[in-house]
Amino acid sequence: MTRLLLLPGDGIGPEIVAATREVLEAADARFALGLEIEERAIGFAALEAEGTTIPQAVIEAARAADGILLGPVSHNAYPPVAEGGLNPSGVLRTRLDLFANIRPARTREILPPPAGRPFDIVIFRENTEGFYADRNMAQGPGEVMPDPDMALALRKITRRACARISEAAFAHAATRPAQQVTAVHKANVLRLSDGLFLEEVRRVAARHPEIGYDEVLVDAMTAHLVREPGRFDVIVTTNMYGDILSDLAAELSGSLGLAPSLNAGEGHAMAQAQHGSAPDIAGQERANPAALIGSAAMLLEWLGARGRSEMLRAAGEAVSAALERALAGPAGRTPDLGGSATTGEVAGAVIAALGARR
Repeated sequence: MTRLLLLPGDGIGPEIVAATREVLEAADARFALGLEIEERAIGFAALEAEGTTIPQAVIEAARAADGILLGPVSHNAYPPVAEGGLNPSGVLRTRLDLFANIRPARTREILPPPAGRPFDIVIFRENTEGFYADRNMAQGPGEVMPDPDMALALRKITRRACARISEAAFAHAATRPAQQVTAVHKANVLRLSDGLFLEEVRRVAARHPEIGYDEVLVDAMTAHLVREPGRFDVIVTTNMYGDILSDLAAELSGSLGLAPSLNAGEGHAMAQAQHGSAPDIAGQERANPAALIGSAAMLLEWLGARGRSEMLRAAGEAVSAALERALAGPAGRTPDLGGSATTGEVAGAVIAALGARR
């Protein structure tokens, strides 16, 4: 038995989580995975019912689960933390030590990229520190205002965090044809913090001479991704740089609606689409579930790779392939991709491509 915890979230979250659940249940039926799926409320629904956007019971359920599927959340609209407005994504990433945010982006023949240049890259983003005020301090926020006219932000970079995200990136690069890692930084300005990051990446690179390695400044990287994205294979970087670059790469691949991601640690993993909660289209069945379905496929593969079951790995690969087949036809494309399919119809197209009964 494999226990999955589904957290629908806000805005379009319940719709795309429901669609992804249908795909997971179809994969379970086809591959006999023995999935046990539980749903818990987070976000505004939990705030109204329990006074917090992520109750402690949900955190404990996540800790006990084999895998987590997190829907988008509208954390920018939450009340202050003191009034229960915690960011569920940040809380789970830190509480479960999900240090690696893995974000693949690639082009497809069926969806020509805006820049017209094909690529297949994976960004490994450190997930637990950096400039993110909700996760870089043991106590208190990472931002302070000494007076009403001054705001200060603290950035935390540690050797341990830099070393383990680097190890994860090099291990993944070893499984890919190009076997190349690019470290993205701004050490020419942030000499201490990004300098520390580069020290640790270089230490790891020295232990993996079989993997190609280079370094690019973050501002130059934005230009290179637009001009020649096919030059890159695996990118490793700190939290904020990775967040920005992965959104750029997703749009260059065709749409942020196609961008999956996995938050992974030593013992836990959480699937989460890169995009937000899109409250303006919530409840209209227009939301594209492809990114979350792709994220769920990554989660199944992660579980399989860690010895849970070979069938989990096979199911993850099958779901990913079925999603690609579904996207190739009009039945698998929502309005953001030029189609007219509803959220549920996309799930149906993926299930049909999977060869499973709905």
